[in-house]
Amino acid sequence: MKAMHLPKTEKGRKQALTVVSALLLSLLYFAIFSFSEQDGETSGGLSLSISRACAEVLDFISGRNWTDSYRESLALYFEHPIRKLAHFTEYACMGVLYFGIWGPWKQLRPFPKRMMLLTTFLIALSASFDEIHQLFVPDRNGTPADVLLDTCGGLCGLLVIYGLTMLHIKHGEKKARK
Repeated sequence: MKAMHLPKTEKGRKQALTVVSALLLSLLYFAIFSFSEQDGETSGGLSLSISRACAEVLDFISGRNWTDSYRESLALYFEHPIRKLAHFTEYACMGVLYFGIWGPWKQLRPFPKRMMLLTTFLIALSASFDEIHQLFVPDRNGTPADVLLDTCGGLCGLLVIYGLTMLHIKHGEKKARK
C-alpha cells in the first residue's frame, strides 16, 4: 500500500486546504440542519442532558457532593446558555471553514474586506435559513436574536482564524529575516 503524500507545491497545499475545508463545511451544514430538524422535546432533551453532564463535572471539581436536586437546578440554569453557546460555536466553526476555503487564495494584506463581508453575508444567510427551517418543526421557533448570535459566532470564528493566520505569517517573516 502506497503512503499518502501531501502536495509539495504551494498551489497543491492551497487546493488541499480548500477541499478539506469544503468537505468539513458540508458536514457542519448537515449537522446544523439535522439538529434544527429535531422537535422541541428532543432538542431540549439533548441540551438538558449536556447541562446535566456539566453540572456533574462541576460537582466533581468542587468536591462538595451536591444533592441531586441542586445538580438538577444547576442543569436547568445552564441549559439555555449552553444551547446559545452551541449555536455560537457551530457558526464560529463555519467562519473558520469558510476562511479555509477562500483565505489561501486571497491576499491577506491589506485586510480582505470583500472576502470578510461575503463570508459574513453567507453565514447570516445560513443562520436565517436555519431559523426559518425551525419555524416548521414542531415545538421549535426561529428568532432574529438567534440569527444575530449565529452571525456573531461566525464572524468571531472568521476574525480569530484571520488573526492567527496573520500572526503565523508575521512569525514566518521574522524567521525568514534571521
